[in-house]
Amino acid sequence: MTDTTPRTWLDAGGSARPHPVALQASAQALADGWADPRRLGAEGRRARAMLDASRAAVAEVVGARTEEVHLAPSHTAALHAAVAAVAAGRRRVGTRVVLAPVERAAVLHAVDHVGLERVLAPVGTTGATDPARFAALVRTDGVALAALQHANGEVGTLQPVDEVHAAARAVGVPLLVDAGASAGHVPLGDAWDVLALDPADWGGLPGAGVLVVRRGVRWRPTWPEDEDGWFPGGVPVPAAFAAAASLQAVEADRAAQDARRRELVEHLRREVVARVPDVEVVGDPDDRLPHVLTFSCLYVDGEALLTELDRAGFAVGSGSACTSGALEPSHVLAAMGVLTHGNVRVVLGREVDRDDVDRFLAVLPGAVARVRSTLGADGL
Repeated sequence: MTDTTPRTWLDAGGSARPHPVALQASAQALADGWADPRRLGAEGRRARAMLDASRAAVAEVVGARTEEVHLAPSHTAALHAAVAAVAAGRRRVGTRVVLAPVERAAVLHAVDHVGLERVLAPVGTTGATDPARFAALVRTDGVALAALQHANGEVGTLQPVDEVHAAARAVGVPLLVDAGASAGHVPLGDAWDVLALDPADWGGLPGAGVLVVRRGVRWRPTWPEDEDGWFPGGVPVPAAFAAAASLQAVEADRAAQDARRRELVEHLRREVVARVPDVEVVGDPDDRLPHVLTFSCLYVDGEALLTELDRAGFAVGSGSACTSGALEPSHVLAAMGVLTHGNVRVVLGREVDRDDVDRFLAVLPGAVARVRSTLGADGL
């Protein structure tokens, strides 16, 4: 018997449905830019022109020079390269990196891998760091790099990047801003020296990431020499072209999408608390991304709840589900000092509407009750 349960994708963080413009751009690039862009023939030159156009389009959106935009094979690769290369370029200054404990795991792991010292600027219960505390740490000796995400993709909280960037600039420390969860959803501003973007988060296709490095930032490659100074071997032209075209498309109607999705998230925020007992909504209620809502349910196993919701046709995320082969609680939620189990992260893609949200709200209380019953937590 065929399962006819309708599917609703509420796990768009870093994995949004491909934007129609991305699919169109990819098809065009496959037809016209299929050749190796390093080749000198007309076919190679067309592919190179598409890559150059992609970089120029991204540069226009983020407010950078075209030559400052580098196309990476993934968002993770962009973050790894940024940490390693900037730290290597500033090794004489020191080996300390100031960052918040809620940074993406790729940043934390890169810092550890290249032998840098983490200097952690604590966060409050909303997930935001204290800019004064962060600034004080940046002013200490031996700081080679500062890193602060633009917004936390797990709970949606925006970070005080403007204040932190001003403090870092005053002492000549470059600031790496991970805007993987923000680009295409909120204005990014210019408070950064190194900027990483994730096309998969706004509807691009797999196989491309973006790293923007301001002129004047000292860096040194830690990998073999290649024609592409940052990412040896380059990136697939269709993925790069799709990333740039879809970024332009989402920027064009970002304001309208912002208002629509904020309304849906506010509806979710009110109704989840009203319909499900013993629930804690986490993240800043106001200073946040427009499309992310995270809540934790007491007496609930997060992975079990995700499975229950999946059976009902809803794909959601969780900070307390198995993420890297180890059943460990979210380092983000732990750093915030909030409930780390029974966690559900809803990230609304552009295709999600009020009917989808209401259907989710209709099945959520029953799903939570069934998981609690399985764990013997009925009536607690």
